Amino acid sequence: MSLSTPELPFLPGNSFRDPAKPRFHRLQTLDYRNGYAQPRVASAGVGAEAPQWGPTQVQPSLAELEEMATQQALLTYGPPRTPPPPPFVPAHVIWDKKVLRFDAYFKQNADEYSDEDGFIRPVIIYYYLEDDSMVVMEPPVENSGLTQGKLMKRQQMPKNNEGHTWHWKDLNVATSITMYGKTFHIINCDRFTADFLQSEGILLNEPEAMPSNPRQEMPPPASAAPMQTALDKLGQFLTMDRKVLRFYCVWDDKESGEVRPVVLQYYLVDDTLEVREVHQPNDGRDPFPVLLRRQRIPKDRGSISPTFPSCVLELSDQEVSGWLSPKDLVLGKEVEVMGRRFLLYDADRFTKDFYQKYLKMSDVTPVEPPQQYPTYSITREIPPYNGLGSLEDSLQNCLTLVPQPPKKDVVKMLENNGKVLRYEAVLDSVRAVERGRRFIISYYLSTDTVSIYEPPVRNSGIVGGKVLEKTRISKPGTSTESPEYYGPADFAIGATIHAFGHRYIITDADKYVLKFLEENAAMIPQATLKTFQQKHDTAKYEEREPLDTEALATVQEQ
Repeated sequence: MSLSTPELPFLPGNSFRDPAKPRFHRLQTLDYRNGYAQPRVASAGVGAEAPQWGPTQVQPSLAELEEMATQQALLTYGPPRTPPPPPFVPAHVIWDKKVLRFDAYFKQNADEYSDEDGFIRPVIIYYYLEDDSMVVMEPPVENSGLTQGKLMKRQQMPKNNEGHTWHWKDLNVATSITMYGKTFHIINCDRFTADFLQSEGILLNEPEAMPSNPRQEMPPPASAAPMQTALDKLGQFLTMDRKVLRFYCVWDDKESGEVRPVVLQYYLVDDTLEVREVHQPNDGRDPFPVLLRRQRIPKDRGSISPTFPSCVLELSDQEVSGWLSPKDLVLGKEVEVMGRRFLLYDADRFTKDFYQKYLKMSDVTPVEPPQQYPTYSITREIPPYNGLGSLEDSLQNCLTLVPQPPKKDVVKMLENNGKVLRYEAVLDSVRAVERGRRFIISYYLSTDTVSIYEPPVRNSGIVGGKVLEKTRISKPGTSTESPEYYGPADFAIGATIHAFGHRYIITDADKYVLKFLEENAAMIPQATLKTFQQKHDTAKYEEREPLDTEALATVQEQ
């Protein structure tokens, strides 16, 4: 608490704190005694000053304290503000998509040439609350001969000549309104319309029933019996349009290796027939189901003259003896269509009723179809080799539609990569000039191919160089379809190699050939290995053995 001198202005520095007043908190007026809350009389005020009421003054009651607490906010902040008004919503938004519906009718005057006094035309009146517009609709009636649908487009209907329009307050059940010269009598309304009018204080009249229409009660005029003709295409079109006989069949195509289910449809409107396939998932066939397009099918296709130009003209009754008809399609029997035979085993409900009603066939029991269609295996025939390209490459053209390159033994190629067996040979010819020609025969272990090279000899008159590119050479006497090719076991000293009409006699080989044969002695005949050992006179075999001519002949025969 600060002290100020009256002579000095109340400015900072002119006020002094009273050291006798150290406490400035609000004193408590409530206390607990024996667990109960009770009020307590304050002995001192704020700053330990004497309270405003003395011993003779009375402390404010609880009601006065409560009134002070409730009125404190009003005294501090003033009266509360009024809440803001709700946002403005236009009428066309409130009444959007809310339509009143009334059932009504008007009487149409008959023409002067009719015996009718008039007939009733029911209508529906829609009243749109968003803009007070109306529309008059007439429900369509089949073969009425009248312009139906929307009789009056949506608009505000004029009520009188003074410019007034019809309002929903003017509409009620069992009342009549006139719009554009037509008097509409309202007989009923829907539930929403009745609730809306009653909520607005309008008492609804009792609904009325739709009056009977004299025109609808009149019996239809008697029609003359149609004339029966043999070829009445118009009558067939009018009576049989969109009527189709559907049979479930099995096409026995054993020559192609299968039995296929199909659906045969006979169109009664023009006596045409159509065959459609029944495809199964993942059957490997195109998804187009039509097997035979819709056309008339002759009974005996063989009776058609082979000189008939069917590519430019259609078949007529003069070219065929008869056409397939419903009498030829019987359940449990086969029918021939364009050279193909189909077994009819079942039909749909309409087809069975048609046969019982028109063809007087009582037995339309379906035949039990085969539960599992038999499969037939076809042996693939490989055409003979024509000599163009290699045998493996030509074979790929017969195995797949898109030829693939022949598969190679990759493991063998990697293990024998760069391994070549080189032999020296002379040409075995009847001509004395060619007998001394020397050749180098290279055998490639990675691909089992052979190449022949002739070293050039100066002043010999023969151009040396490559004689045969890398290719596989078949042994003489083997068939073209399954040939047997030369291998390392066939190349022996003194052996004759037949290559495309020429004979080569092996005379020598390099040391790598002998090393390879010794490492793979299990796959090489001993007679072949001995020929190379005797030729090279290795240290392993100190004593040279004579050449076994009988074993060599055996190798030649193999």
